[in-house]
Amino acid sequence: MSYLRIFAEDNSETPLASHAAHAEIAEVLGDVGVRFERWQTNKTINAGASQEEVIEAYREDIDRLMREEGYKSVDVVSLTADHPDRATLRQKFLSEHTHAEDEVRFFVAGSGQFTLHLGGKIYDLLCEQGDLIGVPDGTRHWFDMSEEPNFVAIRLFTNPSGWVAEFTGDDIAAKFPRMQPTRSKASA
Repeated sequence: MSYLRIFAEDNSETPLASHAAHAEIAEVLGDVGVRFERWQTNKTINAGASQEEVIEAYREDIDRLMREEGYKSVDVVSLTADHPDRATLRQKFLSEHTHAEDEVRFFVAGSGQFTLHLGGKIYDLLCEQGDLIGVPDGTRHWFDMSEEPNFVAIRLFTNPSGWVAEFTGDDIAAKFPRMQPTRSKASA
């Protein structure tokens, strides 16, 4: 189940607010300029589906976002707990950073934790299967996939070269809760 916890940036112990209802999460994040949607498909996506099959299953929503926001490329990333470089890949995303373009991720399967640093607050969001997050360009944030990653995600980009981070050098990400491993397997 997706959830959003909001903390003061100087207190990682006690959330100021917690939300578990999707509509509430979308409203709260929308108020700070972050897109949060639920996508569904009526197409079956089998385990091990190709990138093309996954994209085709969500083609209508992908095309809508490409039209609305000007995204130019789309791909699919998948990571599981048996990946030999999982610890290195996890570490790459755990430090606070920004991007010169929106970071848009749709979770086809599994989950991941996006943490946003906005206006003196920390927005800690667990995204699960069916969730789309759109982090606006320039937003300070980090991402945790846990020690045992398990997700399949669609990524949309305006920059065809893909994910490019500008690290802030702030150690704030180390002060807030990390994602706990899940035991289920990603299904696509």
